[in-house]
Amino acid sequence: MLNLTQSLSTPLFGTDGIRGKVGELLTPSLARAIGFWTAQVLQQQTQRQGVVIIGQDSRNSSDMLASAIASGINAAGGEVWHLGLCPTPCVSYLTHKTEAIGGIMVSASHNPPEDNGIKIFNRNGLKLAKTFTQEIEKGLHSDKIVKQDITTLQASRHNLVQNYLESVLASLPPQSSFSGLRIVLDLAWGAAVELAPQAFRNLGAEVICINAQANGDRINVNCGSTHLNPLREAVKEYQADLGFAFDGDADRVIAIDSLGNIVDGDHILYFWGKHLQQQQKLPDNLIVATVMANLGFEMAWRNCGGKMIRTAVGDQYVQAQMWESGAMLGGEQSGHILCHHHSFSGDGLQTALHLSALIDNWGTCLRDLRQDSFPSYPQFLRNVRVNNRETLSQWQNCSKITTAIALAETSMGKEGRVLIRASGTEPVIRVMVEASNTDIASYWTNHLVSVVQQELGVA
Repeated sequence: MLNLTQSLSTPLFGTDGIRGKVGELLTPSLARAIGFWTAQVLQQQTQRQGVVIIGQDSRNSSDMLASAIASGINAAGGEVWHLGLCPTPCVSYLTHKTEAIGGIMVSASHNPPEDNGIKIFNRNGLKLAKTFTQEIEKGLHSDKIVKQDITTLQASRHNLVQNYLESVLASLPPQSSFSGLRIVLDLAWGAAVELAPQAFRNLGAEVICINAQANGDRINVNCGSTHLNPLREAVKEYQADLGFAFDGDADRVIAIDSLGNIVDGDHILYFWGKHLQQQQKLPDNLIVATVMANLGFEMAWRNCGGKMIRTAVGDQYVQAQMWESGAMLGGEQSGHILCHHHSFSGDGLQTALHLSALIDNWGTCLRDLRQDSFPSYPQFLRNVRVNNRETLSQWQNCSKITTAIALAETSMGKEGRVLIRASGTEPVIRVMVEASNTDIASYWTNHLVSVVQQELGVA
């Protein structure tokens, strides 16, 4: 029997599945048990046994975890189709379009190489709802025996990945052409290394790739959507029109214009929203964003006659609000964009292609779009690393931290805001301050980070 109860003192599932260090939180035994209980829950949900699709990013641990998960699925009587290296939205799409009862992506997204994670999708290609992830966790704490000597039976179905790529290309406006565009792609040594260059070249772009091989030792290390300097330098070096940086599993993307300016998720939502608004394809002119969305973006969008609803950070919250409100476009400043016209999963490749098509359609360039969009309020985001997951919830009960927040908010008034939250994907407290003045935002960020560090006993 897999005795996991003692090692699972806190909930496994965060805002984007399970994520943690391999060998500490994520072990082969736990992965096998997760595969078993996930299959059980998916079978109960669909009232049948069937195929579970598994994809993975390039981390050194992904093969091991994928095999262990497949073993657990087999132990539950399920069949596995293994896609191999592919973006997370590929698993979502194929789960929805095939007879699969669910899908699993082995990836820790933008986290460092030593981490990994498990994202679970239902038969419709949507992230598994909290009710069902709680059922999986309940199973992990049970006494039911999970066979560990099962022979792993899985079929390699990497050929299906091309079906996903064809669907992404088919979602673009007819006659889209990137001929004449020189584009740099930072592939972060991760899941987009095969498909992203192929997609842009198929549309006629001149493509220059950096960090362009699957490399489990280097995935996300000083590159990709969370480390933009390599892309910025490459765009300038090659005198490119624009560049795109993906994260490790390619479900998000950040752009760089020809001057090296960042075009983040807020700008992408603004541009794509205006495009859909002009086509009368944006119900109620509504965009769903998170509490991280810049005030400059919100004011500019409202000046265009648009409406905005903010949610907690995490694509699952954006997705839930989009379903509730009927919104067709939503996303995060981090570059995780959801457009229900085309898919129900954040998709970095699809977002990058549609932004490029929008530029082609408008007969402009990203540089000019960026300059004519909106002035962003200075926004500082700092991460305070903590020693364990239990510490993440303690800050809300600390009077000195809450007093410091109140003082900052009173001082800035309507010209700024503070957001402190526990990350749902890694052991850090995120401190964000936004203000109309850079010096003010910087001062309060440094002050609040200092208070959090002092009160929680971390460096």
